[in-house]
Amino acid sequence: MTLAVTAASGKLGRSVLRALGALKLGRPVVGLARAPHTAQGQGVDIRPGDFDLPEQLEASLRGVERLLMISTNQDPAARITQHRNVLGAARRAGVARIVFTSVQGIDGAPANSVGASFLRTEADVKASGLTWALGRNGVYIEPDLEAMAQYAAQGEIANSAGTGRCGYTTRAALGAAYAQLLSGEVGWGQTSNLHGTPLTQAQLARHLSTAFDVPLIYRPMEAQAYLEDRIAALGPMLGPIIAGIYDTIRTGGLDNPSHYRLVTGHPHPSWEDFFASLSQPTLRGSP
Repeated sequence: MTLAVTAASGKLGRSVLRALGALKLGRPVVGLARAPHTAQGQGVDIRPGDFDLPEQLEASLRGVERLLMISTNQDPAARITQHRNVLGAARRAGVARIVFTSVQGIDGAPANSVGASFLRTEADVKASGLTWALGRNGVYIEPDLEAMAQYAAQGEIANSAGTGRCGYTTRAALGAAYAQLLSGEVGWGQTSNLHGTPLTQAQLARHLSTAFDVPLIYRPMEAQAYLEDRIAALGPMLGPIIAGIYDTIRTGGLDNPSHYRLVTGHPHPSWEDFFASLSQPTLRGSP
C-alpha cells in the first residue's frame, strides 16, 4: 500500500512525513511538491505535484492507494479549482482513499469566503467516489510563538476573541494525527476535529508568560476596532481573514469536541507539557 502526501515541502507536509517515518510502516511513501527540489532529503520518493497541472498530478499518483491532500492557500475560487484538480487526478490514477485537511469554524461561512471554499472541497471530497476522511484542524499555536517579540514589546495580547475558547493545536500534533488517519482504519467516512484542550486568550497569555518569562496580559478589543487594526497591519485580503478567526473564537465556533484521541489512540499533548518543553528561544517578530 503506497501512501502519498501533497505539499511535501510545506511545514505541515513535512510534519506528516516525519510522523509516517516514525510509525515504521514498511510501506512506500510518496511526497508531492510543486517544486520537487524543495522537498528533497526527507527519506521518501518525491514527485512533481503542482495543483494547477492535472496531468502531472495523475502521473505522480500512479500506484498510490491512499492520498493526503493538504489544502492550498490560494484565494477561495483558485483553491476550489486546485483541489478539484487533485481529486480528478486521483480518480484517474486509481487512488482508493483520500484524506483532506480542512479547518474548524466554517459552518455557515459566507459565500466566496475562505471558509466557504473549505466547505465546497469537503463536499467535493464526499462526492468524489473515493473512500474519504476529513480532518478539521484546530488553530496553529506556532504563530503566537513567532509573535512573542511583538507581545513582549507591548506587554499584551490584544484581539477580539473575548472570553471565547479556541481549540489550538501544533503542526507536530497534526502531523501525528494525519499519519495515523492516512495509514490506519479509524476515521474513514467521518469528519474529525483535531485539536487540544481549548484555551481562552487569557490562558494563552499566562502560558506564554511562563514559558518566555515575559509578563503578558490579554486585552479584549471590539470586533470592528480589531478588524481595522488587522487591515492596517496586514492589508485588505489577509486582515479580514485573521480578524475573522478571532471573531469565530468569540462566538464559540472554535470550541468544539476533539476527536484527536479517537484518531491517534492517545490524547493531544497537553498545553502544560508543550509550554514546559519550550526552551527560551530568541524572540522573533511576527512574520
